[in-house]
Amino acid sequence: MATNLYDYAYELEKALRNSSEFQNLKSMYDAVENDAVAKSMFDAFRNVQMQLQQKQMEGRDITEDEVMEAQEIANRVQGNEKVTRLMEAEQRMSMAINELNKIIMKPLDELYGSMNG
Repeated sequence: MATNLYDYAYELEKALRNSSEFQNLKSMYDAVENDAVAKSMFDAFRNVQMQLQQKQMEGRDITEDEVMEAQEIANRVQGNEKVTRLMEAEQRMSMAINELNKIIMKPLDELYGSMNG
């Protein structure tokens, strides 16, 4: 009987939702969402990050002013404990997802890795 990959994907989604990493992230996110100052800082930081990433993907240069603005916002954000805790939780969640991705991709890595051997 063939394995239904989608069934496993939905099981993994449930496990992810129930993981301590996700629960911590959700808690930190809610704390920021419920604090107007923290939310404003976080949104500003996110917007600047996305704008700079968009410019990089389009191959456009990032100006000195944009770098200074991003640095200024990053410095302000670091002074807000709720935002820094959220960003740390995001980083832990991202690391967990990267590890899961490595595990999931292992059969393909082994298959194609052996071809290059």
